[in-house]
Amino acid sequence: MMNLSNSAKVLWGKKKTYNGQQLWLPLVAHLIDTKNVINWLFNHWISDGQRGIIYENLSEEKAQQLVNFLGYSHDIGKATPAFQTKKSYNQDESLDKEVVEKLIRNGFDGLDSLILSNAKESPHNRAGEALLEEFGLNKNVGAIIGGHHGKPENKAPRNQLDEYKSNYWQTFNEFEAQKHWQNVQKELLDYGLELVGFTDVEEVPEINQQQAVLLTGLLIMADWIASSEYLNDDMSKPMFPTIDINQSFDDLDMNARYRRAIKTWKAHEDTWEPERVTDIPGHYQKRWGFYPRPVQEKISEVIGEATDPGIVIIEAPMGIGKTEIALTAAEQLAFYSGRTGLYMGLPTQATSNAMFTRIKNWLESVGNEEGKKLSIKLMHGKAQFNKEYTNLIKAENIDSDGDGSESVVINSWFSGKKSVLDEFTVGTVDNLLLMGLKQKHLFLKHLGFSNKVVVIDEVHAYDAYMSSYLDKVLEWLGAYHVPVVILSATLPKKRRNELLQAYSLGKFGTKKFEAASNWQENQTYPLMSMLDNKNLVQVSDFEKQKVKDIDVFRMTDDEQEVINFAVSKIEDGGIAGIIVNTVKRAQALVELVPNGIPTMLLHSAFLAPDRSALEDELQGKIGKRGSRPEKLIVIGTQVLEQSLDIDFDVMFTDIAPMDLILQRVGRLHRHNIERPKKLEVPQLYVMGATEYGSYSSANEAIYERYLLLKTDHFLSDKITLPNDISPLVQSVYDTNTDYQDDKLAEAKNVFDADDNKAKKKAKSFQIKTPKPKKTIHGWLDKAQLGIDKDEVRAQATVRDIKETIEVILLQERKDGYYLLNGRKVADLEENRDKIIAQQVIRLPVAVTQDIDNAIDGLEDITIKRFRNWQESIWLKGALALVLGEQQKTDFNGWNLSYSPKLGLRYEKQDSGC
Repeated sequence: MMNLSNSAKVLWGKKKTYNGQQLWLPLVAHLIDTKNVINWLFNHWISDGQRGIIYENLSEEKAQQLVNFLGYSHDIGKATPAFQTKKSYNQDESLDKEVVEKLIRNGFDGLDSLILSNAKESPHNRAGEALLEEFGLNKNVGAIIGGHHGKPENKAPRNQLDEYKSNYWQTFNEFEAQKHWQNVQKELLDYGLELVGFTDVEEVPEINQQQAVLLTGLLIMADWIASSEYLNDDMSKPMFPTIDINQSFDDLDMNARYRRAIKTWKAHEDTWEPERVTDIPGHYQKRWGFYPRPVQEKISEVIGEATDPGIVIIEAPMGIGKTEIALTAAEQLAFYSGRTGLYMGLPTQATSNAMFTRIKNWLESVGNEEGKKLSIKLMHGKAQFNKEYTNLIKAENIDSDGDGSESVVINSWFSGKKSVLDEFTVGTVDNLLLMGLKQKHLFLKHLGFSNKVVVIDEVHAYDAYMSSYLDKVLEWLGAYHVPVVILSATLPKKRRNELLQAYSLGKFGTKKFEAASNWQENQTYPLMSMLDNKNLVQVSDFEKQKVKDIDVFRMTDDEQEVINFAVSKIEDGGIAGIIVNTVKRAQALVELVPNGIPTMLLHSAFLAPDRSALEDELQGKIGKRGSRPEKLIVIGTQVLEQSLDIDFDVMFTDIAPMDLILQRVGRLHRHNIERPKKLEVPQLYVMGATEYGSYSSANEAIYERYLLLKTDHFLSDKITLPNDISPLVQSVYDTNTDYQDDKLAEAKNVFDADDNKAKKKAKSFQIKTPKPKKTIHGWLDKAQLGIDKDEVRAQATVRDIKETIEVILLQERKDGYYLLNGRKVADLEENRDKIIAQQVIRLPVAVTQDIDNAIDGLEDITIKRFRNWQESIWLKGALALVLGEQQKTDFNGWNLSYSPKLGLRYEKQDSGC
C-alpha cells in the first residue's frame, strides 16, 4: 500500500472548538471513514433486492469497488484552496491560523495571504466532481459526487477548472504552486484507487440512472454516519469523533475506529429475514388467530405461485380482511424480492394511527418468531400523539442487560429526513407521493422505499393531481423492482389499468405486457390483478360472497330536519352515523342534537391530543370489540369513511362521488352483531340529492359537479353489497356511460379542463420518468426549496391543496397560561415543552388566505409572549395563538374560538356570519 505524504495528511476535513479544546479531523481520515461505512452499509445494511439493482449490469467485485470508491472520493473536493482556507464554523481565528500554518509547513506556501474572490463558486461537492472528471471519471459516477449533499449539479461542471482555476490550484498562472496542489490531489486519488482495488480512475464502471439515484442516497447516508461524532450527541457513545489539533492522521487506528462506530450505531437492532410462506391457512392462524376466508386464501395462494411478482392490485369489499391479505403478501413478496422492510401508506393521519397498532402486532409476531426486535416508524407530523408509538422503546436506550422482551423498537437515529430509511414504516400516502416530488435529499426517500414492500391502502379515485404523483412513484418503484400491493374497495377500471401500466413502464420500459384480450374492460369483483414478470394474471373466480341489501333513501340536507329524523331513528336504541362534507356543517349539526342524546363529533379541526382521544373513544364504543352504548349519534367529516373499523346501525351521508359513498357504506352494519329491531335492515340516507343538479356550493367546492351528477343519476333505492360495488363505481367514472344531458355536458367540460390543468401543474414539480441511459444531472432542477424541511408544504404540494399554518393553541387567564384542558403551563413539571408542543391545530385555509401576513402576525405573538421557545428542541420555530378567558380570540379579521366538544370555529368579523 502506498504511503501518503505529509502534504496529503495535513489537509483538514473537519475542524471545531469544543469546551475550549481545538479539534480537527484530517481529510483523508474522513474519506476512509466514509469508505468503511458505505462498504458496511452496502454489505450489511441494504437488502439483497437493493444490491440486485446495483448488480444488474456489474459483477459483484466491480460493484463493491465502485461503492468503496464513492465513499472514499466523495469529499476529494475539499483538497482545494477554496475549502482549505474556509473559516471554522464557530469563527475560532486561533484554530484557523493553526490549521493554515500546518498546511504551509507542509508545502502549501502562501495560503495565509490567499484571498479567493469566487471561492463560493466551487463548493466542495462541485469541486470534487470537476476534479474527478478531469482525471477521467465517467459522468454517470461523477454526478454522484456532485450530488452527495442532496442535489446534483444541473450539468457536468466542465468550466470550473478554467474559470475558477485559483479555487483548485491557488493561482491562475504560477505553475509551481499549482503543481503542488495537483500532485496532492492526484496522490489522494491514487491512494483511494489502490485502497478500493482499481488501478486507474477510468476503470470505474458506468451505471444507469436508477443505480445512480440509489448510490447517491447510500453515499449521503454514509457521509452522515461518518460525520456523526457521537450517537445522538451522547458523549458516552463515540462514533467518528474529531481529534486534538496536536494529533495527526498517524495517531488514528482507522479500522478500530470504524468497528467501534458501527457497533455503537447498530447496537440493538435486528434485520427482518423473510421466510417462504408455504402453509397459507396455518400462516393466518399463526399471525392472527383465525383461518383465512376463501377470498384471502385464494389470493395468498396465487401470489405464492408467482415467479417474479411486481404489482398486485386487490379490489374487494370493505371488511373482507384486505389488511391480512396485504401483510401476508408483504411476507411472500419480501421473500421473493429480497426486501427487508414494509411501508404501509394510508389516506390520513387518523387512519395511519389506527393501522399502526395492527402493523405493530403483526411485526411483533414476526419478530417473536425470528427472536428479533424489529424497528418501526410512524411517519407523520403527529406521530408523537400516538400512544402506541411513543411507548415503544428507542433503540439506543435499550439496556444491554435488559431482558429484550420488546420485539418492536423505534430507532431514533432514523428521524427527520432519515425516517423513511427505517425498515418498517406506517404513514400517510403523502410520504410515498413525495418520492415523486423534486426536493433536496430525494435520494434518501428513494433509498428507503427501494428496500420495502410497499402497501397502499384505500386507493380509489384520487384526483388527477395526486394520481399523477402516484403514477410517477409507481414508475420508479417498478424501476427498483419493488413489490407493490394496492388495496381498494372502489377502484375505477381506468385507474386500475393506469396503475398497472405505470409500474410496467418503470420496470420494463414499456406499458405493454402479456394479458387476456379484454383485460382493460374487466369489471368482475372481487378481482386480483398481478404483474408476474411481463404477464398480467387476473383472478376473479372466488367463492360467492354473502350479500347485504341496503335500502337507500334521499332526504333534505336541512340540518334541523336531519337531526330530528336521526333522533327518531334511534328512539328505541342504536348508533346513527352522520357523515358530512365540511367541518362547519358537522359543528352546526352537533349543536342541534337535543340534550340527553349521547353525541360524538370527529373532524380534522380538533387539537391533536383531543382528536387522538376522540378516535380512541370512538373505537372503544363502536369498534370491532367495542362496548356499544344503547344510543349514540356520531357526526363527522370524511375522517369517518377511511380505515376506522367502526360500525353504525343507520347512516346518513352528504352527497359525494359514488366511490366515497360506498366507502362510507362500508361502516354501515360492518360487524356481525345484534341490532335494534327497527334497524335490522341497513338504511342509508343520502342528504342533499333530492333535486337533480342541485347539490349546494359547499359540496361542489369539494367534489366535481360532473361526478356528483353521475352519482345522483346512477344511485338507485337499493345497493347490494358487494355485487353492486364495481358496477356502480364504473358507471360514474367510465365516460362511456355519459348520458344525454345539458347539465352533464357542461359539467364534463369543466371536469376535463380541471383534470388537464391539474396534470400539467403536477408535472412542473415532478421528477421525470426513469431513463436508464441518463445521468442524474438536472434530476432535481427547479426543486422546491426548503420543502424537505417542511412537512406541511410538502403535503400541500403532492395533494394540490393550499398551504395552511399549524399553531400551538393556549389560553391566557389572569394568573398565567393554560392548556385548553385546564392544566396550568407553569405547573407542568416533566416534559413541559413536549406537552406544550402537542397542543397543535391547523388553522382553516379561510383564516390564512394571505399566508405570509398570517405568519408575520403569529410570529409577533410568539416572540412577544414566548421568546424562550426558541431555545427548546420541542418548540423552536413553533407559532403560538393565544385564546382569552372565554377560549376566544380575534385573528387576521376572524373571530376564533375553541371547545373540546366542537373543536375550532371561525367567523368573519365584518359580516358576522
